[in-house]
Amino acid sequence: MARIGFITPSSNTVLEPETYRMLAGVDGVTVHFARFQVLKIATDDDALNQFDLAPQLAAAESLADCRPDVIAWCGTSGGWMGLERDRALCAAITERTGCPATTSTLAQIAAFRELGAHNYALVTPYLSTIQSRIVETFGDEGFACVAEEHLEDPGNFSFSTYGPDVISAMVRRVAEKAPDAISIFCTNFDGVRIAPLLERELGIPVIDSTALTLWHSLVLAGLDPAIVGNQGVLFQKSGAGSDRPTAGVASSSSS
Repeated sequence: MARIGFITPSSNTVLEPETYRMLAGVDGVTVHFARFQVLKIATDDDALNQFDLAPQLAAAESLADCRPDVIAWCGTSGGWMGLERDRALCAAITERTGCPATTSTLAQIAAFRELGAHNYALVTPYLSTIQSRIVETFGDEGFACVAEEHLEDPGNFSFSTYGPDVISAMVRRVAEKAPDAISIFCTNFDGVRIAPLLERELGIPVIDSTALTLWHSLVLAGLDPAIVGNQGVLFQKSGAGSDRPTAGVASSSSS
């Protein structure tokens, strides 16, 4: 039995049901959630202070009680706060719990590398100030944004209210620039079900944040992501060539 622990934004209504749906019929893998408060996404101090390490680490410590094989922060805050923040969080989680750790943003970087993407297109519900920071963060890692779409919504709960037609139209528009990959970057922006369909339609890898966080968690747990069916080309990748920031750290769990 493999167990995965997910730290979840409190106002997120997409992540849990869609993760359970992806794992339906997958034997031997369970996923467990802990929340901390996230109510808006912006660059003011109140919004940024939501992502203080203390509540995230408290959530990780509560997850450690169920002896997970890996713990992931299922949020994209590293996109606008910087990867060093996420790497510090992962190091602290591993120090306190003994579990390998990742985040949605680190998983995105790992996915780009695994897919051999040199450039990408970005689709989010975020404000332009957040969007520009994400582009800068990914640029620092060597990935060029060739097209982007965003909705100027400070969220966070409201992100889940956009339907598949809205998200699909955004993806199709950025696909016109023929990027190496398309990122639907937000774990409360429900691209999980439509991403594989759009990938087949467009012939471009379409990567949803909720799905890719599960992908990277499976990789870090030493599992073959292909056990999750119908989630596109990324789940056929083993992660052997990806950025595995805490891979090799022994888990405290007993599988």
